[in-house]
Amino acid sequence: TAPIRSPKQAIRQGLGFVPEDRKLQGLFLNMAVRENIIMSGIDQVSNFGFVNGGEANQLASEFVEKLNVRTPSLRQTVRNLSGGNQQKVVIARWLTLKPRVLILDEPTRGVDVGAKAEIYALMRQLAAEGIAVLMISSELPEVLGVSDRIVVMHEGRVTGHFLRDEATQDKIMHAATGGNHHAS
Repeated sequence: TAPIRSPKQAIRQGLGFVPEDRKLQGLFLNMAVRENIIMSGIDQVSNFGFVNGGEANQLASEFVEKLNVRTPSLRQTVRNLSGGNQQKVVIARWLTLKPRVLILDEPTRGVDVGAKAEIYALMRQLAAEGIAVLMISSELPEVLGVSDRIVVMHEGRVTGHFLRDEATQDKIMHAATGGNHHAS
């Protein structure tokens, strides 16, 4: 395949990206849950530039249910949701595009323990459905607990590659520090 040169091209090739900072890069905080969810897949619910309200509600409802987003209404402003529910809205937005690869950058940053467990379960479910899930995380317990494979980078280079069963905190830290980490 040709190199990806734009976000639009990445989306066409089946990539979805959940950014690290959901409030700054992932959400339209003053817009409703529905609008945030349908934003990436708006072509699915619009004709000639006009959004079909019924189809938009159906698409958003499907993902609110699938991801267990706790909201009183699809019209609820995203700003008023908890961090975990905001994160699930960002993930839902990308899932409307049916990506083949979903990149999640620090997916559990700023969410409570319950929401973390739900996000981990969702990641496993997506992988079971055949979606390649690529998680970027600086949380070692998260990396060790959720990943099938772990790739470690240091200063822009891959310095380690481990299967879940062979990965240890010490091996990962050794690779993450460019081979300068010693067990204590």
